[in-house]
Amino acid sequence: MTWRGIDAESVRLVLGALQVVLIIALAPLLTGIMRKVKARTQKRVGASVTQPYYDLSKLLKKDEVISDQASWVFSSAPWVIFAATVTASLFVPAFVPFSPFSVAGDILVVIGLLALARFFTMLAGLDVASAFGGLGSSREMMISSLAEPALFLTIFVVSLTLGGTNLTSLVGAAAQLGTVIAPSMLFGLLAFFVVILAETGRLPFDNPATHLELTMVHEAMLLEYSGRGLAFIEWSQSVKQMIMLSLLVNLFIPVGMPLNSDAGIALPLALGAVAFVAKIMTLSAIVAYVETRVAKWRLFRLPDLLAMAIASAMVGVILHYL
Repeated sequence: MTWRGIDAESVRLVLGALQVVLIIALAPLLTGIMRKVKARTQKRVGASVTQPYYDLSKLLKKDEVISDQASWVFSSAPWVIFAATVTASLFVPAFVPFSPFSVAGDILVVIGLLALARFFTMLAGLDVASAFGGLGSSREMMISSLAEPALFLTIFVVSLTLGGTNLTSLVGAAAQLGTVIAPSMLFGLLAFFVVILAETGRLPFDNPATHLELTMVHEAMLLEYSGRGLAFIEWSQSVKQMIMLSLLVNLFIPVGMPLNSDAGIALPLALGAVAFVAKIMTLSAIVAYVETRVAKWRLFRLPDLLAMAIASAMVGVILHYL
């Protein structure tokens, strides 16, 4: 099978590489869009949507200041976090319903790689013996211990409805069905949206724009970082956010996704890329708007919201079998 004179396997590899580049390159832009929407909703002008790119460029050029209490864990954590997050993006379909790298892994591998990045973030927060780092790490452990069961239950709902755990199979099945409106998937969508807010440190779980000791979670673990290390961690956080939002739009709202990997000509692929970018940006704007309408919850109220996500996913499982 060929596509414009090129064998199908080469086409799949090229498209897979383009998807990875798209996810990594657009991740800071997505962060900038969310900050801009929040600013405009709060009657502020706000920075340009491209400001995260300037911030990353500036940080990559700066020297790092490392505490004398830090060990090899602190120095290597940014590289491990960035490598794990970028590797996770290899398995995530974006504008075509497949990833040529998903043969070696599925959605469980993606979750495991993101969990590895979070684990090293918490280790780095504890490694420098900072009071703020320990505070942020302990809070992150509490939130993740409740967010992960909700995430796994949501993936269970998706796997039951679409079949399997391989992301290529799941996204391909969702594309064949069009917009998934099964009751089980609707409850899974609600649970997954709450999980995204928790995993990406958005309100009401965390406020990425604050440095107040009473409210910060993720930022508390990064206070000792500077220069290149901070740039890699911030970029990894943006890529993780992009991955989570990509999973949501491709599994629950696969509108515009080409129905197969060949798609005949380049037009369906281009339309798929446009639809993907439009859905991602719209969803990021919705998340930012929701943030401006809710307040930061007290730490010990957060389990209530995550329990709601777990309950919603369990209802989805029950509805699947009814």
